[in-house]
Amino acid sequence: MSEQAARPPMEFIAAALRRERARGGLSLTEVARRAGVAKSTLSQLESGSGNPSVETLWALAVALDVPFAQLVAQPVPRVQVIRSGEGPSLVADRADYRATVLAACPPGARRDIYQITAEPGPPRTSDPHMPGVVEHVVISTGRALVGLLDDPVELFPGDYIAYPGDLPHTFQALVPATRATLISEHT
Repeated sequence: MSEQAARPPMEFIAAALRRERARGGLSLTEVARRAGVAKSTLSQLESGSGNPSVETLWALAVALDVPFAQLVAQPVPRVQVIRSGEGPSLVADRADYRATVLAACPPGARRDIYQITAEPGPPRTSDPHMPGVVEHVVISTGRALVGLLDDPVELFPGDYIAYPGDLPHTFQALVPATRATLISEHT
């Protein structure tokens, strides 16, 4: 599957950004300021153009006070199957890191599920998410440093870690083809 086909459709992301900004009664200027992105970038994204990185969309999700997956996950059928290598994915700006949304938080639930694929190189560092977010990670293959930015833990296949996602945190693959499952719990 091509990288373009695996990305969430920009029309969906644009509609989600407009919907959530309107829901909060926020101006383009205010959301851009809160997220630390240019107003022109937000305007382009809301119009369906541009190519947002995972960092940009995370910053916008925090600014809008919504789970990240709410901006990228599409409505799902009653029974959903996502084959390996498929699903809406976004890549990081400064690390060889891809987050694929497996299950977005439906109304009434408080979690999103992602499959992470990463390669050795610069770490994927994350700014704090919304207050109360806890991230759970299980390494499937490979090896990675995961957790709080100031004290990451080396994990091996089958290892699990939970840490506050509302503090700066990191994921750094230590070997090629590292894969993990990440559950973002919104408390």
